[in-house]
Amino acid sequence: MTGPRLAAALVHAYTATGAVLALLMVHLAYRGEVQAVLWLFLAAMVVDGTDGFLARHFRVKEVMPGFDGALLDNIVDYLTYAFAPMILLWTNGFLPGGVLGGVCASVPLLASCYQFCRSDAKTDDHFFLGFPSYWNVVAFYAVVGGFGHTATVVALAVCTVLVFVPVKYVYPSRTETLWYLNNGLAAAWFVAFAVITAQLPDSADWLVVISLLYPAYYVALSLWLTFATHTGRRVAPGRPVLEQ
Repeated sequence: MTGPRLAAALVHAYTATGAVLALLMVHLAYRGEVQAVLWLFLAAMVVDGTDGFLARHFRVKEVMPGFDGALLDNIVDYLTYAFAPMILLWTNGFLPGGVLGGVCASVPLLASCYQFCRSDAKTDDHFFLGFPSYWNVVAFYAVVGGFGHTATVVALAVCTVLVFVPVKYVYPSRTETLWYLNNGLAAAWFVAFAVITAQLPDSADWLVVISLLYPAYYVALSLWLTFATHTGRRVAPGRPVLEQ
């Protein structure tokens, strides 16, 4: 194996570690080790946020054209962003018990099946179309916010509906507009996520509230850019045009 092919294979292996993280998430969720699962959520998000940079840097599509890295990424993301978070919520008392809880957990999973299989789920101008199945983030705030059944079900229902609403959500590592600001704020949110998780079960309420500023900014920016697209307004990119 040549050097470039070895580098490309290692990038794919790095992405694939997310499947192992998902396995551990499910195992620990059934053991009731919620804090450990949240740490694994963070690890999976770091992998997901960095493997794309590595894939473009090492030109994996060009070097290993016979291996579908995008499909691998979707499989791993479905497991870590959708499947494992629903297991966490259902097995740790955030959803109703019994069949009803299973239904509540299944609806987001089915919506995400649709989301991940859309040919236009990632647009040509590097956005996610529809709520991008950030169920791990929803689960994180359900845990740190101490949501009851009703609050959790309502949050899941709202986000499920948003999967089908054609809003263009920012793809932090690829959307060109305000790229540096978006990624700087995302990194700061990761730090807040880590601090809040480390403080469990007594996370500081003020830090949880501050951490919500990034999701609020993310949604507001996504709505603004969607509106700008539909009205034909041109928005200058915040960094040089990214490679395809």
